[in-house]
Amino acid sequence: MNAWLSILRDRAVVRASAAAIFLYGFSGAATAPYQSVIGIRELGLSDAAYAAVALVGAVFQVLIAVGTGYLSDRAQSYRTPLIVMASFGFVGYGMVWLYPSQATFAIALIGPLAMFHATNSLLFGNVRAQTSDFAPAEAAIANALMRMMISLSWVLVPGIVGLYLARRESMIDAYGIAALVGLACVLTILFGVKARAAPAQATGPRPAMLPDLISVLSWGMGLRIAGVALITQVLTVNATVLPLIVTGRANGAASDIGFLVGLVAVLEVIFMIAWASAVRHIHLTTALAISALLYLAYLTAIAMASAPWHVYAASVVAGIAAAGIISLPISYLLDLISNRPGLSASLIAVNMFLGAALGSGIFALGTAVGGYGTASVMGGIAGVAGAALLLALERRSP
Repeated sequence: MNAWLSILRDRAVVRASAAAIFLYGFSGAATAPYQSVIGIRELGLSDAAYAAVALVGAVFQVLIAVGTGYLSDRAQSYRTPLIVMASFGFVGYGMVWLYPSQATFAIALIGPLAMFHATNSLLFGNVRAQTSDFAPAEAAIANALMRMMISLSWVLVPGIVGLYLARRESMIDAYGIAALVGLACVLTILFGVKARAAPAQATGPRPAMLPDLISVLSWGMGLRIAGVALITQVLTVNATVLPLIVTGRANGAASDIGFLVGLVAVLEVIFMIAWASAVRHIHLTTALAISALLYLAYLTAIAMASAPWHVYAASVVAGIAAAGIISLPISYLLDLISNRPGLSASLIAVNMFLGAALGSGIFALGTAVGGYGTASVMGGIAGVAGAALLLALERRSP
């Protein structure tokens, strides 16, 4: 724990970036739980229209994250892109709050908020660029600390905002809260994140952008990204099947869902520290494989649950495993393109998108074959398969 506190005390870039990413997570945690309700029930979007807007917004998030990360690397500057992208949070959330309508909601999700979400990967890229002289253990702690701040916001914020909205006729105020927090995020970056001293530029013509970007990619990297996405898709499968199993065959109440999510989030924050310590002694891919196996055990357990306490007991294992599945892939992805901090950090957004897509596909296949329990187990097996792929690739690497 002393190492964690000393990094926050002595490393201004980590301290400011951790504060900024907590505020980024706060804005998402204030709106994401209510986004579909606001879009469909309050503003009147059809289910199909909402799904289309959400999908297009997710695609744009990935493209913008990759593009801004790549351009930041070429310019050797991360602070200015961070300020610009973070400003779109205030704009996007604010326009929905001030002018709530189907049009502004759709425009905000596809435009300003898709840009705002690039703040996440850019903050990781900025930390990576400015901590290249860190010892490996310090770098792992810094990455885990950044991810922990997002989890911490999800522990605290949804319940607080939910209590506030319970006394209101409309949930649209969630976007007003997010706009104010988004503004605070911009100010934190503006006054807390310092510009990185640019290294000496190589002489000679620079390669064109598209060929340069393609040259960074390889089949091995693509397989590694696919392996990580197979591991992280278990989170999407769980988020989909957990409410259905709890209120179905487990005979639980809707309130149990909130308690279970909060329980797992608290455990995630605690065990992220443990996983950051573990990777000092075991290889990162080994730690990912252990996390995937534990999550398979959890998903199998809830698939067979017949009472709420069965799910509560299994969720202890979920918290331990999810802490690794959430935090460890970040370090792994950042190391894939170690000399391109912005581009490597944009892989976080790529992984989130691919993981969500794979998880949705496995859920659809599993429910078609045998129901929610089958989908749960299939998701866990796919996660272990992803870990096995990474282990195989690691053995083949020199």
